[in-house]
Amino acid sequence: MSSTSKQVSSKTLLERILTSLDDSKAEDVISISLKGKSEIADHMVICSGRSTRQVSAMAEKLADQLKHEFEIFPKIEGKDQGDWVLIDAGDVIVHVFRPEVREFYQLEKLWQGVRPSEGTHPTLPADTI
Repeated sequence: MSSTSKQVSSKTLLERILTSLDDSKAEDVISISLKGKSEIADHMVICSGRSTRQVSAMAEKLADQLKHEFEIFPKIEGKDQGDWVLIDAGDVIVHVFRPEVREFYQLEKLWQGVRPSEGTHPTLPADTI
């Protein structure tokens, strides 16, 4: 989990992340609420970049903004390769993919259907940005 020194609500953090990704021209951005589904975070954001360079740049820009604005020092995995970058910002987990890699792993389908309190796994509507 990321280290933080300022208290910021998960809603405020999510809004800032979505704004940053929009400013960086992220494509197909979705936000999935994880409340009641997982204890790892409150929200998951999944988006795509057009190239490895854009994926890495979006992740770096987002991490820098979180450091400067909220004193959040997120953990980042995969930035050097640029195919799939995971950014752990504490209450919000961000996945930035190249489109081909996103299609292969289909995380949206996995996480939208998770409800541990139920016996079945229905598809839940995602908040599409």
